[in-house]
Amino acid sequence: MRRIKSLVGLLTALTLVLAPSAFAQEKKQREKFGADKRHEAIQKELRTIKPSTEKIRWKMVMPWSKGLLFYDMAQHFADSVALASGGRLEIKLFSAGELVGAMESFDAVSKGSAEIGHDWPGYWKGKNENFVSFGSVPFGLDTEGYNIWLYERGGLEQMQELYGKFNLFALPGGNGGQEMGFFSNKKATKMADFKGMRLRTPGWYMDIMNSLGASVTPLPGGEVYLALERGVIDAAEFSSPAINYPMGFDEITKYVLEPGVHQPSVQCAFFINKDAYNKLPADLKWIIDIAAKETQLWSTAWQEQLNIEAIKLFKKKVEFVKMDDEAMTAFAKRTKEYLEEVKAKHPEVKKTLDSQEQFKKDFADWREIRSGLTPWPIDDFIKGKRLQ
Repeated sequence: MRRIKSLVGLLTALTLVLAPSAFAQEKKQREKFGADKRHEAIQKELRTIKPSTEKIRWKMVMPWSKGLLFYDMAQHFADSVALASGGRLEIKLFSAGELVGAMESFDAVSKGSAEIGHDWPGYWKGKNENFVSFGSVPFGLDTEGYNIWLYERGGLEQMQELYGKFNLFALPGGNGGQEMGFFSNKKATKMADFKGMRLRTPGWYMDIMNSLGASVTPLPGGEVYLALERGVIDAAEFSSPAINYPMGFDEITKYVLEPGVHQPSVQCAFFINKDAYNKLPADLKWIIDIAAKETQLWSTAWQEQLNIEAIKLFKKKVEFVKMDDEAMTAFAKRTKEYLEEVKAKHPEVKKTLDSQEQFKKDFADWREIRSGLTPWPIDDFIKGKRLQ
């Protein structure tokens, strides 16, 4: 009996001695999970970087008037750059028509007439079909998706490659979140309801709706109100609630047809003349990069906060109508068919959209596992409201 107790004691001691060693061995086999990819590069940069003393003045052009919140995104970025640089880099904004026409801003920066511009990339569809991929894709990436795909999945590199073809350096420049659906004088919930309707929407959704029997025109924002008021069009979409409210569409329509499947989020960009960018001292390049990221973060929080009040005001005048599930599925199927057609014609579009779709597939497990915890008011959650 004593010998058995001695053996048990010996085995217990050996277990205590060996356990930390085995644990340590296991830990050696598993490296740190994730790291900041830029850390080493910045450590090297810090050994050579010297703050510049030169004062630089840039001009920024854009498709926006001062009345649009997109203009405020551009101003926020310019203010952040001025503050972080201690005034060494000042960017003066010129709204649409002040220096160049709204749709001339891209060429102006490309040629060097202005140093920097702000945009919704889809406006340049005529120059390269793939620009739409970086602005918004029907049934595509939401705000969270764009942020992950751009910054961590190679999307930014693809964006810079595309703009680079036009002597431009690009950075994400603010995301306004999901857009509203069509302001309409016709109550449409089914796919067949849209047949024959005269609509305003740009980009790929214009082509999709035309293929479904609607008649679509991509009117500039400033012309939409009059077109709705005079009955030239039956329905129109433009942007997020906060951006739409000052445009007054609710004064002349009865319904808003939701959700805005055409733009699950609206992603903007800053585009900089490459020659102007390359002349910048290294510290100012970093300031531009960080200010663009800060604008990307701020813009979403700012827009969504404004949307709260905008929706309250809209609900006083218009009825929000949800498309039924059958219509949503039908629109998604037609969208997939259309995008496959675009991808077949444009290899660059295929590369980008395949990359975005692969991200959605890779993210699907975590999205599913974490689902069911949408932060509704807690009383609504208690009553059974779960999914968004």
